[in-house]
Amino acid sequence: MNDHSIIIRPLLTEKTISARTIGGKYYFQIHPKANKIMVSQALENLFKVKVSKCNTYNIKGKKNRGRQGKTYRSNWKKAIVTLKEGNFDFYEGI
Repeated sequence: MNDHSIIIRPLLTEKTISARTIGGKYYFQIHPKANKIMVSQALENLFKVKVSKCNTYNIKGKKNRGRQGKTYRSNWKKAIVTLKEGNFDFYEGI
C-alpha cells in the first residue's frame, strides 16, 4: 500500500474542526487494512509533519431501509492523529 491509498480523505465536521482548534487533533478516513504505524508514516511522508499519537478504530456500517428491504452501508475505519509541533493546515486546498 502506498501513502496515498492509506489516507482516503480528511473528515470535516463541527466536532472535528473544534477538536483541531482546541487539541490539535486531526481526523481521517483510512484504508480498512491500515494500522497505526502505517498511518503515522504516511502522514509524515505526505505532509512532512511529526506525529505524536495515532488512534484508530472501526466504524460499523449503518442499516438502511428502502423499497428493496434492508441494506447496509459499508464498514470503514477512522484515525485520530495528534501532531508533535504546532498547527498544520491539512485542509488548505479544500
